[in-house]
Amino acid sequence: MRHGLWNRLALILALTATTMSAVAEERPVDFDRDIAPILSTHCLRCHGTLAPEAGLDLTDPAKATSMLESGVRAIAPGDPGGSEMLRRLAASLDEGRMPPVGEPLDEAAIASLRRWIAGGAPWPSHWAYRPIESSPPPDVADANVASSSANPIDGFIQKRLLDNGLHPSPPADRRTWLRRVTFDLTGLPPTPDELATFKADTSPDAFERVVDRLLTSPHHGERWARHWMDVARFAETHGHDQDRPRPNAWPYRDYLIRAFNEDKPFTRFVEEQIAGDVLFPDDPRALVATGFLAAGPWDESSLRDIREDSIDRQIARVIDRDEIVTAVMTAFASATVHCARCHDHKFDPITQSQYYGLQAVFAGVDKAERAYDPDPAVAQQRRELTQRIAELASPDRSTDPSLLEPALHAEIASWEREIAGAAASWIVIDPVTFDSKGGATLTELPDHSLLSGGTRPETDVVTVAAPLPLATVTAVRIELLTDESLPLTGPGRQDNGNLHLNELKLSLADGNDSSASGEVAITSVRADFDQAGWTAAMAIDGNPATAWGIYPEVGKPHHAVFELREPITAGDASSLVVRLEQTHGGGHLIGRFRVSVTSSPAPLSLDDRSFPPEIASVLAIPSERRDETQRMTLAAFYVRQKLEVELASLPPRQKVYVGTNQFAPDGSFKPAEQPRVVHTLHRGDIHEPREEATPAALACLEGLDPRLPITDPQDEGQRRAAFAHWLSDHKNVLVWRSIVNRTWQRHFGEGLVASPNDFGRMGSTPSHRELLDWLTFELIRSGGSLKHLHRLIVTSATYRQASTHNEQHAAIDASNRLLWRMNRTRLDAESVRDAALVFSGELDQKMGGPSVKNFIETPGIHVTPNVDYRTFDPDDAANRRRGVYRFLFRTLPDPFMETLDCPDGSRPTGARTESVTALQAFAMLNDPFIVRRSEHLAARLEGERPDRRGQIDRLYELMLLRDPSEEERSAFVEFASRHGVANACRMLLNSNEFLFAD
Repeated sequence: MRHGLWNRLALILALTATTMSAVAEERPVDFDRDIAPILSTHCLRCHGTLAPEAGLDLTDPAKATSMLESGVRAIAPGDPGGSEMLRRLAASLDEGRMPPVGEPLDEAAIASLRRWIAGGAPWPSHWAYRPIESSPPPDVADANVASSSANPIDGFIQKRLLDNGLHPSPPADRRTWLRRVTFDLTGLPPTPDELATFKADTSPDAFERVVDRLLTSPHHGERWARHWMDVARFAETHGHDQDRPRPNAWPYRDYLIRAFNEDKPFTRFVEEQIAGDVLFPDDPRALVATGFLAAGPWDESSLRDIREDSIDRQIARVIDRDEIVTAVMTAFASATVHCARCHDHKFDPITQSQYYGLQAVFAGVDKAERAYDPDPAVAQQRRELTQRIAELASPDRSTDPSLLEPALHAEIASWEREIAGAAASWIVIDPVTFDSKGGATLTELPDHSLLSGGTRPETDVVTVAAPLPLATVTAVRIELLTDESLPLTGPGRQDNGNLHLNELKLSLADGNDSSASGEVAITSVRADFDQAGWTAAMAIDGNPATAWGIYPEVGKPHHAVFELREPITAGDASSLVVRLEQTHGGGHLIGRFRVSVTSSPAPLSLDDRSFPPEIASVLAIPSERRDETQRMTLAAFYVRQKLEVELASLPPRQKVYVGTNQFAPDGSFKPAEQPRVVHTLHRGDIHEPREEATPAALACLEGLDPRLPITDPQDEGQRRAAFAHWLSDHKNVLVWRSIVNRTWQRHFGEGLVASPNDFGRMGSTPSHRELLDWLTFELIRSGGSLKHLHRLIVTSATYRQASTHNEQHAAIDASNRLLWRMNRTRLDAESVRDAALVFSGELDQKMGGPSVKNFIETPGIHVTPNVDYRTFDPDDAANRRRGVYRFLFRTLPDPFMETLDCPDGSRPTGARTESVTALQAFAMLNDPFIVRRSEHLAARLEGERPDRRGQIDRLYELMLLRDPSEEERSAFVEFASRHGVANACRMLLNSNEFLFAD
């Protein structure tokens, strides 16, 4: 028996060697396929562009074939005997063999180099930088293939197989294919009913109908968004030593889900993530898309907590821009530009000056929260109102005839009669409790005003509680008062006397404390003075990044009147709680203030102190004696106040964590007024700046100008917009090939280029270059439709192959790079987790919204919270959402998901690790999430089937889409009877048949 086995193996190896030798002798040498891998693997580490050994640079054909200082040529085109490289490759170590360490090159590799040199050493530019060459699909006739495929992909695959003495594997059965394609396109398992429907469909387009159903499923977007989140290094904390959570990073995840479901054209997909806020300002989703720029780690302690002018801050900025540039060029272009940070790229045609040109593109970008309106209609309304209010506030209103319309002035006359008849007064509240969250000392003065002294925190929240002095309250007035103890007599505590009131919040309470029991809505506000860009309306807009300010009118009192949406009465509660949020930073705090209330039905019109001086003076003039300028001034004010009320009534703006230069300052972390100056750094050293960098792109792509069309270098948005167009240009073959390769990789387990994040010389060469280019051209031709690309791939005969092993084929192509069978792939962490929820009947299919936290969070010593996954309730609703909606912690990841190779978002992940470890099996048996899902699945089985045999049959049907064999059924029935059905469920969840897709 043993001798027979060895004889068969010897025969296979002999046939394989004969076949491979014959193929190698017959086919011409291809530089990309046969030569480039040898040079990159064995030569370029010593003979690259940076200080090449012996002066031999094998990245440049001109340098590689030129005469060396030693008087020899390493490569003499057409003359193998005169090529020093061949002599050194065949030499002994004593004779100076190359490579000098490791194993010598095998004879086949040396033979390929010799044939290549004999043929003139043709050396085209690196494949990744060449224009797309769309060759027609080969017409292949293979007697080993039952029927020819109409899918162009199969012609390219089968041609390579035939060239290497191989042929495709038979098709997988329908159960295997359905399980494969359903996990691939949605990340969820197919159901027994879906399999039954598919098996019953005998029409010629049965497979296409399944694919169309899966591509239109909303779960498709969830699946492919998670793939892109890997590449985008998305997580929801800063990372580093201060791993602060980002509560508003999730809208970017929802943007991705929507983009993939809507099949957003790839050009737009690229442009939105780089400069969506600039290129598509009317689309709130395009602003959210720039969350890509901010998705990576951020060093809070270095970028916020130390001085702007310090060396450490400058170093941190360089590193942060490097993180953005690396992420952009890795994710979109599969280019390792970060290797040129300290010197020209050692292997690829990327110079250090080009690298810093990319840094200059993002020189005005920071990672921060920005306010936005998710509803496009609201966003449009806010833009129009803001623009009209600004126009009305302009000193030059003489060209606006609408301000003289008779109907408007009739309305103004009615308003004047109303305010003239409004007799009321303000009643000052008597504070009973007051508190400064920032630690300032609050002192009540005889007039019941509060004076802030002592510590001046960066930010503060002051809370005041007082009994309601009136039976009915319609408005609250905040008076900002001066005091000799304040800078420039105030009324603010900032050195220039200014202050910023970010939000005023009112609530009711029982008793004289600050424990609010009901929030009071504010509908409008009027102030006697607004700082430019910092209006009183911003104190009630729900956006903590905006505020009311009074600069330069400091050193004098001011006030603002806040009208309530509904009057409050003493019966509602006994106390009013006033909360003044001052979170701008930099000590922009209120120095002295007083709170009053009124019961007037027209609280915004109580006395002339509610109006700016120029308006009060116009109102003092009888209407019939006003000139045209005065009438227009009053009309502009009246219309502006109405519009500000309308603006304040809009839904509060939400926040999203993005790459931006529009955000509220936080300590020394402030937006750049214009792009920061970037210098090329000698050897990457901040202490050795060289020439100033100009925003630019890479120069290695034929037909694509690296110079960006920027008309105003100080316009930060222009830089990103120009670069976004460069990235998405159809001539940018790196970008378009990259997304095709990433898509192929997710379906086959490995890309046509096996190094998805590196298309450079040290990366892999394409296994099927013609197919990669044909698919890239097809993606462009389809308008950038990724769903079209998916449909092409998963309906191909290549994708439908069985994964059955073939010893003879494996001897020729052990790694299956030529795809003579389908690759068997392990389900990723999210698919395992989500499938367990599907089986137990618990999956919550709600889409979108804030991320769910499947951990217990408590305050930490510093800003990084304590996170406890172990004692978190496995039945909590958070555990029933899909894995894509989990809150992703960088430094404290979910141990279960981490064990299953889920990345942590620290860097762009092109391909997840597919490990098989004992720890994974241990986790699949003991993790509380799996244990509880198994218990719920057992309850489901026991509810659907009365006996153990039926329960085991149903378990196999749900999980594996088949019946158990008699041996399997007997073993599982016995196990379940002895240890319980839940434990049997855990056993099957731990099986390779579930954990792998064949």
